[in-house]
Amino acid sequence: MKLRVLVDNNTFINMYYLGEPAVSYYIEDEGEKILFDAGYSDAYMKNAKSMGIDLSDVSKLVISHGHNDHTGGLPFILEKCRNLEIITHPKTFIEKMDEGEDIGSPYDEEMVRKYAKLSLSKKPVNITNNLIYLGEIPQTTSFETRDIIGVTDRDNHPDDILEDSAMCYKTDKGIFIITGCSHSGICNIIEYAKKVTGDNRVYGVIGGFHLFDKDERLASTIEYLKKENIPNLYPCHCISLDAKIEMGKVMEIREVGVGMEVDI
Repeated sequence: MKLRVLVDNNTFINMYYLGEPAVSYYIEDEGEKILFDAGYSDAYMKNAKSMGIDLSDVSKLVISHGHNDHTGGLPFILEKCRNLEIITHPKTFIEKMDEGEDIGSPYDEEMVRKYAKLSLSKKPVNITNNLIYLGEIPQTTSFETRDIIGVTDRDNHPDDILEDSAMCYKTDKGIFIITGCSHSGICNIIEYAKKVTGDNRVYGVIGGFHLFDKDERLASTIEYLKKENIPNLYPCHCISLDAKIEMGKVMEIREVGVGMEVDI
């Protein structure tokens, strides 16, 4: 599997790409060309072009959850790819509002179906033989309760972002997890990926860890990650500098930026 960061909050000093507070990864595996999340704008499209990546060849788009920093660029890939399959949770395209602002996908489910094949699943879905979309993540830790961010649908139900998911890749060294924001809890995601794959070895994690404050959740997450002894940790996008500093005191973490490559 090869992964290239098309969009992230961070850019490297020697790589002249566009950054934005969003996520988009380009993945190649077993001849499949896959996009994970679509950023906030068309920045990922511009960066892909600068990197020499032709996104018109993408056959599958996996969406981690419905917030606009992961779905905002959806119209651009739908315009470019006419035979695209989108794999995501059934709640990804529902309306999302926060303090009167629309923070959801620019397209609802009906509109998406006009442009692409839509595969909605709460259960894990094989993207390739070794790459798996995890579906709905159960809560197994005591310290990773789901945050409420705004409301959803016209009845103003509190939005617990139940659709938040991730992917994992099976390797001979263990599983490698690819996540968007980890609203579900990064430890919950890791534990569920172990269950889905039957492999308790975690080779790496890239994506948002949803950690911001120096609190019990951060301390418990660091303790969990220490016990897991994960050799490749790439916390990015949805994590504060304070959280990364605290993690870096007791374990090795790696910097992520637009253009970075991971080859497994």
